[in-house]
Formats: sequence, structure tokens, C-alpha cells
Amino acid sequence: MRFLLLMLLTFLLTGGPVLAHGGEDHGAEAKPSGAAGPSYFSTFAASEQFELLLRYEPLKPGEPAHLRLFIADFATNAPIRGAKLALTVPEDNTVKLTATERGPGEYLIEGSFPKKQAYSMTVTLSAGEQADLLLLKGIDVGKELPHDEHEDAAQPWLTWKTGLLLAGMFLAGMGLTALLMRRRDAGI
Repeated sequence: MRFLLLMLLTFLLTGGPVLAHGGEDHGAEAKPSGAAGPSYFSTFAASEQFELLLRYEPLKPGEPAHLRLFIADFATNAPIRGAKLALTVPEDNTVKLTATERGPGEYLIEGSFPKKQAYSMTVTLSAGEQADLLLLKGIDVGKELPHDEHEDAAQPWLTWKTGLLLAGMFLAGMGLTALLMRRRDAGI
């Protein structure tokens, strides 16, 4: 019986056996798995001919901006290849933006926004025999992505004090069990 108690005490004090599983990283910099918050902002515009989706990571004033513009045919949702784009920013006509095709219907927009504010982008687009003018609103420079409040409080109950309390309760239960077993064996 004492051997069993000694084994359990050793198990608790050393943290128990380490079992390999799944290749997860449990180090100090490991991030919790599961649903994550958004990693980019987006804005959308559509006409009778085209659909535009602009995706971008948080933009900082005065720093290089890299935005991804996706262009699709409105009726078929097929990606538009080889579009000719002219981009302007109504809020600041000094902002220069360039577009480079990266893949079917995907264009990289590069430039820089000088101030922390909301901008819009006028897109003059021609593809084949179709042409259109669309406005993408809500390009927020200086805005941060929403922070997941639940991420910080993922396991607030799992602290060293709670662990110590649970270990104490476990040991007390083992002691009570050993006492009851001894009384039963003695015939009391």
C-alpha cells in the first residue's frame, strides 16, 4: 500500500508520463487551436458586369500597402483575366496605386496611404469589350483587427493554485481510501 502511495506521489510531483501525440507544439509560443479571428479586412463592390473584392491586412499610415483585388464576372462568377485597371483615391489625389495581375482574377495593388483615416478606391476597369467604374469604400488605414476577448481567458481556472488544490484533494482522497481499507481489513 505504501508503495502505491509513493508511486502516486512521484507521479504527481514529476508531472506524470509524457505521451507523444499529434505533433502539436505545446511550447511557450504555441497558439491555441480552433477558430481564429479574422486575419484581414475586406470590402466589396459590384455592378451589372463585375464583382470586386478587396482584401488587405492592417495598413499603417505612410508604410507600403499590399492589397489583393479579386475581380469576377457578375453573371458567372468567373475570374476576369487580363483586366486593365486605373486606380484613384478620391480622398487624396496624391496617392499612387499600381496593379499587377497575380493569377486568374487576382491583382496585387501596391502603394501607400499617408494618413490614418478611411479611404475609398475608384476602380476603372476594362476587360475585353466590357468596361466599368466601381467604388470600393471603407479602406481603413490605421485600424487594427478585432481582438478575441475569449483568447486571453481560454483557461482562467487552470492556475498553479487550482492545480495544488486538486492535488491536495486527490491526496486526501487517497489517504481516506487507505484509512477505510485498513479499517475494513481490521474488521472494525
